[in-house]
Amino acid sequence: MQLIFRSIDNEFVKSFPFKSFELYQDFYDELFTIDNLATASLITENEKINSCELAKLKLILEKHNIKFSNIYSNNRETVLSGKSLKINSTFLNIKDLKKQLPLDPSYIQKDIIHKGTVRSGDRISSNGDLFIMGDVNPGAIISANNNVYVWGKLFGVAFAGKNGNKNASIASLYLNPLQLRICEIVAIGPKEKPKDQYPEVAILEDNKIIIKPYFLNNNLK
Repeated sequence: MQLIFRSIDNEFVKSFPFKSFELYQDFYDELFTIDNLATASLITENEKINSCELAKLKLILEKHNIKFSNIYSNNRETVLSGKSLKINSTFLNIKDLKKQLPLDPSYIQKDIIHKGTVRSGDRISSNGDLFIMGDVNPGAIISANNNVYVWGKLFGVAFAGKNGNKNASIASLYLNPLQLRICEIVAIGPKEKPKDQYPEVAILEDNKIIIKPYFLNNNLK
C-alpha cells in the first residue's frame, strides 16, 4: 500500500509505503518538510478500508492543502467507500495496480536552485541537491535527498540525506543553524556565533556530524 504525492504540474514528488492502512500516520511529520505537494493518490491491494478511515486521511491531507485525488484498489468495498467521499476511485486488478506505482524515487532526482531569502515558516525540499542563493532565516526548513548548499547565511534548519545518503553534506558561507540533520543524525547549532566568517561544511564521521572549513576544491563524496 502506498500514498503517491505529486506536484501541481503532476510530477512525482514522494511516495510513502506502509504495510497497513493504520500505519499511514507515520508520514505526518515528513509532510511538514516537503514542499510542492498538490495531490495524493492511495494505491491499496487486498485491503478493505471504510469511509470513516478514508475521511480521516482526507482531512489530514486537506490540512496540508493536498487534494486526495485518487484511490486505486482491487477491493470493491474500498472503491465504494472512496466514491462515497467523492474521491475518484477505481477498481483495478493486481497487475494494473502495479502500473500505477511510480518509478523508484532513486531514479527521479531533481536538483532545485532557489534564489532569494528563505524566510521563517518557509520550507524548501529537493529530490536531488538543493542550492540556496541567499540567507536561510531562523524558522525556515530546507532539506534534500543529497546535499544542501547555502550561498549565504544559514540560521534555520537544514536536513541533508533524507533518503539515507550518509555521504550527504550541508555547506554554507556562514554556518550558524538552529539544527542540522544528515540522515538520522541530528545536531543542535552552536550557542555562540562563529568567530570567523568563512565557508564551512557539515558531514558525517563515525555517526556524528562534524563541521570543517569548506573549499571549492573539496572532494566530498
